[in-house]
Amino acid sequence: MTKLAVVALGGNALLRSGQKGTYAEQLQNVQDTCNSLLQLVSMNYNLVIGHGNGPQVGNVLLQQDAGRKVYELQVMPMDFCVAETQGSIGYMIERTLRNELAVRKLRRNVVTMVTEVVVDRNDERFANPTKPIGPYYTKEQADRMAEADGSIFREDPKGNGWRKVVASPVPLEIINVDIVKRLAAEGNIVITAGGGGIPVYREEERLVGVEAVIDKDLASALTAVRIGADEFYILTDVPKVYVNFRKPDEKALDTITVAEAERYIEEKQFSEGSMLPKVKAALYFVRNGGKECVITDATQLGVPGGGTRIVP
Repeated sequence: MTKLAVVALGGNALLRSGQKGTYAEQLQNVQDTCNSLLQLVSMNYNLVIGHGNGPQVGNVLLQQDAGRKVYELQVMPMDFCVAETQGSIGYMIERTLRNELAVRKLRRNVVTMVTEVVVDRNDERFANPTKPIGPYYTKEQADRMAEADGSIFREDPKGNGWRKVVASPVPLEIINVDIVKRLAAEGNIVITAGGGGIPVYREEERLVGVEAVIDKDLASALTAVRIGADEFYILTDVPKVYVNFRKPDEKALDTITVAEAERYIEEKQFSEGSMLPKVKAALYFVRNGGKECVITDATQLGVPGGGTRIVP
């Protein structure tokens, strides 16, 4: 029986620490990641792919900031920026996968879907936005921009300046998820909900874009649940999840249950800006019918015993 897997690509799948973010660098990173993804395809998995967009949407915002300063161009809202990066990143992944499939003489179609994800406009996170985006500004610049358009800025704790912050609401609905499910069941590789999805909310019968970013692991977990995926993979830059990370008694986790993962969260073993959102996304999938979630790096895909498995 063919298994269905959802794979959420981390930021390092596209842009790695210390890199400048050139097109050539990102394309090579995508190439390496796609080579690993094809391990699952060669094992006859049906595949749905989600991906991050943090560095890329940050670059878009930098470009817009430069255009605003030099040419007085209109800055685009966050939902538009997410849509833009969904297209560009999806293109890189799709083209690379097609080329690698041809080399291996594997017959699969690959399709990228520009994906809206519905959130609740009354989500409490809108009242306290915490997700930093875009460039750093001086206090004076931040105050002027906040007065001009109502944006909220917070000071960087490392002293780099002030950055705009937006909400990161909980994803509720993946638009066109039934089409994703059908395409994947037919053997097509589907790239969807990139960057966590384009944030929208419902206003009666209309969809309205909103200034927010959605956690891509949680959006991918929701996708995995809605399409009935057997397995969910969250790719990051470490081969396993660790407790007592970078301490003398550091321990890699092989297989843990939901109860064990919850205990580690209570013990604050996972940091908010790193592993905690991934473990929470894994728990969401497994609690809602998923058989197992694997958190690992791309090189461990398809490797027996690779990564950390979270099971019911």
